[in-house]
Order: sequence, then C-alpha cells, then structure tokens
Amino acid sequence: MPRIRHLTIRNFRSIKALDWAPAPGINCLIGPGDSGKSTILDAIDLCLGARRSISFGDMDFCGLDVSEPIRIAVTFGELSASLMDIDDYGDFLRGFNAVLQTVEDEPAAGLETVLTLLLQVGADLEPSWTLASDRSLQQGLERSLPWKERTALAPARIGSFTSSNLSWSRGSVLNRLTDERAELGAQLALAARQARSNFGAQASPHLSQTLGIVQTTAQSLGVNVGSMPQALLDSPSVSIGEGAIALHSEAGIPLRSLGTGSSRLLVTGLQRAAAESVPIALVDEVEYGLEPHRLMRLLDSLGAKEAPPPLQTFLTTHSPVALRELSGKQLFVVRPGPASHVVVSAGSTDEIQSTLRTDPEAFLAKSVVVCEGASEVGFVRGLDLWGVASKQPSFLALGGAYVNAGGGTPDNAFARATAFMKLGYRVLVFIDADKPATPGIAEAYLQSGGSLVTWRAGMALEDELFLSLPDASIDALLLKAKERVGEDLMNQQLVAKSNGRTSLASIKALRPNSPYPPDIRALLGEVSRIRNNSWFKSLTTYQSIVLDIVSHGYANAEASFKAVVDQLWAFTRAA
Repeated sequence: MPRIRHLTIRNFRSIKALDWAPAPGINCLIGPGDSGKSTILDAIDLCLGARRSISFGDMDFCGLDVSEPIRIAVTFGELSASLMDIDDYGDFLRGFNAVLQTVEDEPAAGLETVLTLLLQVGADLEPSWTLASDRSLQQGLERSLPWKERTALAPARIGSFTSSNLSWSRGSVLNRLTDERAELGAQLALAARQARSNFGAQASPHLSQTLGIVQTTAQSLGVNVGSMPQALLDSPSVSIGEGAIALHSEAGIPLRSLGTGSSRLLVTGLQRAAAESVPIALVDEVEYGLEPHRLMRLLDSLGAKEAPPPLQTFLTTHSPVALRELSGKQLFVVRPGPASHVVVSAGSTDEIQSTLRTDPEAFLAKSVVVCEGASEVGFVRGLDLWGVASKQPSFLALGGAYVNAGGGTPDNAFARATAFMKLGYRVLVFIDADKPATPGIAEAYLQSGGSLVTWRAGMALEDELFLSLPDASIDALLLKAKERVGEDLMNQQLVAKSNGRTSLASIKALRPNSPYPPDIRALLGEVSRIRNNSWFKSLTTYQSIVLDIVSHGYANAEASFKAVVDQLWAFTRAA
C-alpha cells in the first residue's frame, strides 16, 4: 500500500516553504490558527487527488507572488510492482533514507525505492502533474503518472462532502470496497422508469458484498442503517450512471441524510474497510459533528491504537479529547516562520505522554504555564479570574493553558517545560522554592530561554501567603482552613509542630488587637502545608483564596510577594 514518505511545499497559500517526512500511520497536525495545518492537507489532496482539472487563482500563491511557481512534491513509497518497472519509470525512481528522512535522487542499497509526483502551477494558473527527479530533469525527460495509477494513489478526503462517498459516484469509497459493479444497462434504465423500490430489488444482488461490508461497518460503529442497507436510485429523474445509485437505510431513507457526525463516522469506517485500495485519508477538524465517545470510535477506526497502522492518515484537530486518544509520536506541531514552516514531532517521552493524558489542551495553546502541582495551578487560575474581573483579558482567551507537573520535585516541572519549549511553545515554570531542583536542570532550562517564577529561597506557596499578606488576610486564611479541615485538626497540628508552645486558641487570642508576629506567621505557613493533612492543597481552594483573599490583601502585601504576582500577570497577559 502506498505511503507518503516526504512532502515538499513551495509558495502555496500561507506556506512559503515546508519540508516534512510524515509518519506511516496517524499524522495529527496541531498548531495555532492560520498556522497552515489545513493548507498541508489541501496540498496533499491537490497533488495526489484523481482530478483532471483544478482551478487555481492568485490567492493560491504565497503572498500573491505569482512570479514564483507553486510546487507541491509528494514522494511516496511501498510502490506496486507496476510502478517499480525499470523500463517505464527507471529514470524517475528515487531512494528514501528512513533514518535521515531524506530523499536521494538515486535508488541504492538500504534505501526504499520511491517516486515523486510534482504538482506545479505558474503565473498562467495552469497546473501540471509530472513525475520528478533530478536526473530526468537534466535529461529533459518528462512523464506523467497514468490515470489508473493516479486513481490508486488518490487519498480519501473525509470532511464536509462525505455524503458523496455514500453513493457509487466516481472516486467514491464504495467503488473501492470490492470489484462488484451494478449492471447498469437495461436494468438500470428500466428501474429509472419504474420506481426506486423496484430497482433496489434488482441492484442489491450485484452489490451484496459491498452492502454487507457497509452493514457490518455501520453496526460496529453504532450507526443505525437497519438490518440491511439497500442500493436504491437517489432520484427517479437522475441521469443514468453510477452516481444514480446511493446507499439507503432499510426504510429507504438515503444515508446521505445522516447527520454530519454519523456520515463522517460511517465513511471513515468504510475507508478503513477499503484500505487496501485507498490507503491514505485526509480529515480536517476530525472532531467536527462528533460527540467525545463517537470521536474516540472514529480514531479507533482510523487505526490510532494499531500497529502496524492500516491507513496513513493526515488530520487536524482542536479537540483535547482527540489528543488524549493519541500518542505523542502521532502528534505533529506546525510552526510558521517568516521564511519557512516546520512540522515538529511531539515525540513519545514520558513528559509528553503524561501531559497528553492529564492536560491535552496545553498542546493546543500558544503559551503554557507549567505548575509544580495543583496548588500552583489554582493560584494562577485565580489570578486570571481576578484579572478578568478587573476587565483584563483572560490568559485562556489569549491562547494560554496550564500544566500540572504532579508535585513531588521541581524536576518534573522543568522536564515538562523543556519538552514544550522544544516544540516551540512559550513557556513559564511556576514552582515553590522549598525543594531544590537537581543541579543543572533549572540552569539548562533558563539558558534555553525559559521563564521561571518562584518564591524566596526556602519558601513554599503557603509560607508566602502567611508571611506576606496583611493581618486581615491571615484572618481570612484561618477561616478558610476552618471550613476545610476543622479547628480540631488545626489545633492538633499547631500544638504538635510547636512542641506544645502554641495552640489555635492562643493564636486567636492575639486578634483583633495585635498583629500576627513573624514567628506565628512562619508557624502557620509550615503547619498549613503538612503533607496529607494540608489546609488548602487543591486547585479549587487556591483559586478561591486568590479571588477572595489575595485580591483584597495584595495592595498591602510584602513587596516580594507582589513581585511574584506581577511576574505571573506579565507572562499571562502577554500571551
């Protein structure tokens, strides 16, 4: 089955230049809006699609620059025997180096033999499709790919027009499921003159195998087509031809009237069934029209969890649900640049895989705040909501996301942040300063251009709250702790940590006539973060603490505390 090994794009729409070696299975393209994801799918479709003519305009040239031609070169491997024929294609056969992911102009030992199909459009807007190699160009040789081979290579585009694949029209997936064909001739003419139901009885025997595959596929995907779909005329008035035959439910309802999601799901399943003849699929915004559970089923149908993959699929998504179902090696980040676009594999490191499972939405963001744990996530989210309440733009609305590194050690936060930086994200690490990172890790991260926000040396978030906020805010924190864990536990912890010198009652007796002394503030901070019995450690608690307490005490807080808050605001508001 043919597989795309390399893609080259020049001067096409938003892409000035791009060179990419895709994976043989799922290639999920993600990136900010207008990064060129859909353009990549269109480029593949235009180059490999079985079309005799396509209309191009000046808008298809990057920056409207028609002085430089559009060039889309798709190099494909796993060639059929006919395409390996030396007599026919010897001057065009090339080699693909899977290790270096490069195309060599000459086939050689250790290289996969490949062909390159080139679509070129000049200022005259006339497209041409030719096989390409350096040596054929030098010899002045030119050869097109025969129509039969073009048809075999043509990818299936699963998108807004999936309903066309639910009839036996030209290029339909139904025509590729089996070698069966309806006997058109007199039978079809007679059926057109009579009635749709009469034709169904005559056509169905000719398409029984295909209809059986449709029924099996629909059943497995949860798409209701009745006990057995039928092949009936779409309309009595339609002209005689393959396109006059379409899939209908048992009740005679055209399957093209299915909802968007059901149509996409069914066509995807049929595409899988026809993988032997149509091994490449293109799906723009794979989540469109699908509930999460149906989206998961669609990805399964595309072979997201299978090895080897049954299809080579190129898809785009803005859905965290889709990302959670994929692995890092199936994920590719598209990064536009002034001179060229790059496509970067997310990879399959532990940091990437863990984040995909816990915070997949981060891969869809522009800026990422990697937090040591849930407390820090809650603190930053609270700051964002505070800002929104003050008529500031939301970090989320600006394309930001939060990642929970899971606590434990700051090394985890730096590892995840570094992984995101390598993929081109704008990244900030927000951690406590009570536990040192492994020597060299923080330094390497900062040298790579990462941003870091942390507290004073030796301090955790709880320490800073009790040491830095005004007395009224400490009163509010103690009330919040009482609501969450109760005064009995608070008192036990205070007595134990102070060796009996301080109790909750003695601390409360200080107020409201006296301020909290520094030693009591330090004790409260230390006790409040006792592992497994902490007063505040949760995302929602810290979110409310910032909104209800920190926001009111910020103006009179210690300068060092305000500096950290200001740094966080500066990063998130510049997203």
